[in-house]
Amino acid sequence: MRSILVQGGRDKGMAARLDTAMDLARVHNSHLTVAIDTPIGQFVTVDPYGGSYVAREALDAALAADDELAQAFAGRLAKDDVPFDVVQFETLPLEAMIAAARLADLAVVTRDCGYAGDLAVEARCPVLVLRPDQPLPLPLATACIAWDGTDQAAMALRSCVPLLDEGTDVHVLTVLTDAPDGFPPTDALQYLARHGIKAELHELAKAGSVEETLLVEVSRLGGQVLVMGAFSHSRLREFMFGGVSRYFLNEASAPALLMAH
Repeated sequence: MRSILVQGGRDKGMAARLDTAMDLARVHNSHLTVAIDTPIGQFVTVDPYGGSYVAREALDAALAADDELAQAFAGRLAKDDVPFDVVQFETLPLEAMIAAARLADLAVVTRDCGYAGDLAVEARCPVLVLRPDQPLPLPLATACIAWDGTDQAAMALRSCVPLLDEGTDVHVLTVLTDAPDGFPPTDALQYLARHGIKAELHELAKAGSVEETLLVEVSRLGGQVLVMGAFSHSRLREFMFGGVSRYFLNEASAPALLMAH
């Protein structure tokens, strides 16, 4: 994990994102990139006749404010011991993060950004989704891994290894269903063991929904992060009927999430 991307902004979750990204960068000798977006399209208006108008004064003010923000981040990070750069985009936040994540090993956002699930699917790199009021404490004391045997779960499992310390209590959680499929949870334990990580398997009887069952167990274990695949089912099904990914992204009491697709 040598390249870490963090969503830059003025929102209340910025401190949690930056503190967590800096701590991870120190542990892994990583380079930190802060991405700032100025979506200039929102300052352009198109009339019914096909003409377009730019709110030039508002656009110039927004660009100047974000230039000032970039300088503030540079000044703050220059005083620390982590190599960094600040990149700026004139696109929507999701598009900016996808572009910046092309060569990132990890992207760090907060749950209130509104696009964490889409980023996990589109960026093709793992996404650490933090609670906006709580940085991720390192080293981790307890980590939970949601396992459903899918390719997405396997990707998330591989992605989480750099976050785990020899002192981390690691728990693999699988909810017993009528029609289990995919890779068995013992494969997950075997993979972790090959990386020197001892994990405990919890096979959970379904109580309510799968996501509710997982949350109860994560809370009982004191999990600081839940590792999970992003949108194992079709996005349309998730949108229409909900699902595990959407539930945890919207659940305020959930811990930090490490998501991968």
